[in-house]
Amino acid sequence: YKPQERIDCNFVITINSWDGGSGYTAEAQIQSSRPVFNSTYNSTLLNMSDKNFDFSFNDGSVIDFSDQNYISNISSLLTYYAYTIIGLDKDSFSKMGGTPYFKKAQNIINLAQASGNTGWRAADGLRNRFWFNENTLNPIFSELRSFIYSYHFSGLDQLTDNDKGLMPIVGALNALQQMDKQKLGSIFPNVYFASKAEEITNVLSKLNTQERMKAYNMLSEIDPANIGKYEGLKQN
Repeated sequence: YKPQERIDCNFVITINSWDGGSGYTAEAQIQSSRPVFNSTYNSTLLNMSDKNFDFSFNDGSVIDFSDQNYISNISSLLTYYAYTIIGLDKDSFSKMGGTPYFKKAQNIINLAQASGNTGWRAADGLRNRFWFNENTLNPIFSELRSFIYSYHFSGLDQLTDNDKGLMPIVGALNALQQMDKQKLGSIFPNVYFASKAEEITNVLSKLNTQERMKAYNMLSEIDPANIGKYEGLKQN
């Protein structure tokens, strides 16, 4: 990849405790973004907190990587998020383009489950690595993945020259309404819209009053958790 094609990502790891040896109890904030075509603006694709980013590491040791075997939790954590970040990036440039990378992340989960570390299993809670990956590959959320493509590639990437990218976003919201409403509280839509709500509001504020209200009504149904952030669409 050329430097300008590399994905902008950021890991902020907070060490909560140390066992005096090689064991660390930690949490992490993982962020990634992609550039908007013909602009200097980067649009967030992932902003996710992982409360179970625990690992073992000795000073001077090497973090080895393998797609075929579990080596260490730190290696699996970094690899899992690398594939997840690439998958979301690919989804934003081609419809469902991230599937091969989400499947690679799924393989990392399968290998790591036997380690006993938290976050790799369904039983570890509903907001963890297992469920985020499950959501990305679950057909129930295919409308959300299609929205990511339409919003970025057919929408934001077209807005630098004129406003023709606005209507594909509105159309994608309409399609997103078909998603199972009982699944709206799942980790994938929850994490995605928490990081995008303000940006979506700013982008759609360019619509006329009637279209803004239409967008507001759809968003309040699709993403009720962030309804306060969409209030700006109701302003004249």
